[in-house]
Amino acid sequence: MRLATLFLIAAVAFSCRNSPNANTCTVETNEHIFGEAPFRECHASTIIELKDGSLLSAWFAGTEEGNDDVGIWTAFKKEGLWSAPTEILNGVVSDSLRYPCWNPVLFRAAENVLSLYYKVGPNPRDWWGMVVHSTDEGQTWSAPEKLPEGILGPIKNKPVVLPSGVILSPSSIETNDDQWHSHIERSADGGKTWEKISIDPENPAKVIQPTLLLYPEGKIQALLRSNQNYIMESWSADEGKTWSPMATIPVLNPNSGIDAVTLQSGLQVLIYNPMESGKEWVNGRNKLNAAVSADGKNWQDVAVLEDQPSGEFSYPSVIQTSDQAVHVVYTSKRKSIKHVVLKF
Repeated sequence: MRLATLFLIAAVAFSCRNSPNANTCTVETNEHIFGEAPFRECHASTIIELKDGSLLSAWFAGTEEGNDDVGIWTAFKKEGLWSAPTEILNGVVSDSLRYPCWNPVLFRAAENVLSLYYKVGPNPRDWWGMVVHSTDEGQTWSAPEKLPEGILGPIKNKPVVLPSGVILSPSSIETNDDQWHSHIERSADGGKTWEKISIDPENPAKVIQPTLLLYPEGKIQALLRSNQNYIMESWSADEGKTWSPMATIPVLNPNSGIDAVTLQSGLQVLIYNPMESGKEWVNGRNKLNAAVSADGKNWQDVAVLEDQPSGEFSYPSVIQTSDQAVHVVYTSKRKSIKHVVLKF
């Protein structure tokens, strides 16, 4: 029996509160991707559906975030079981120099190509963007490529592909003078070249790690992690070329990563920590909720994924698969990655 199966919590299938469109939400699966692991800490997971309906997840792991032994690890879920974690990438530069890896993001831009974006560098102020590609659904990967100067790739959350084929990659920077700014990396040629477009040029708040939602009539909403105790937003109506002034929405954010996805039905789903910041940077990450909205303004919680007196449950990644299920992965106490399946 694989270790991961020992940590499987049988489908709980409890009813969540009604969502704004009168649908109901049930939690179908709640499990750890792995039990014992060959690393001490892990964080910043991502997930994608493969062509055969199986799942692939990735995260960074090592002795501790920022240590030079931190690499990118993956696991597959096939026929109901997660494979053992495997390290596929590291930050080795030479025999005497190695940097930590950070924040993998899985994304499919082309039908037969799977991409994994990640960062390498000593810290988030000095890291650089990297990418590898797979033509066999993650079984093997190309040699790592450094992204063009000034392009970091998706910083935490997945890009979106617009009906026109334009790719919008949500990104951000953290500078050495403690400034945070968010931007979009926009590609009109399938990811061959990228244009960097600021989301918040006049914004005095600190915002990073956008996630993108799609609406009728070509409207796009960016939701952003902030230091304002609330999630912030900006809107575009021209395929990401320009963005509205930054504003807060009435959804709490304890300066922690969020993610969101537009469902096939048009409903928006947000995964977030529903608390304010505390004195310690991990405060506010011991609770994790799922919320829904029809308009991006009015959000209603529909599921409680974590509600613990302490601990860190953070950095969610959320997708909808072809069977309409919603899959969420997130950090569980820095020791494991949780996987939850929601049905709407």
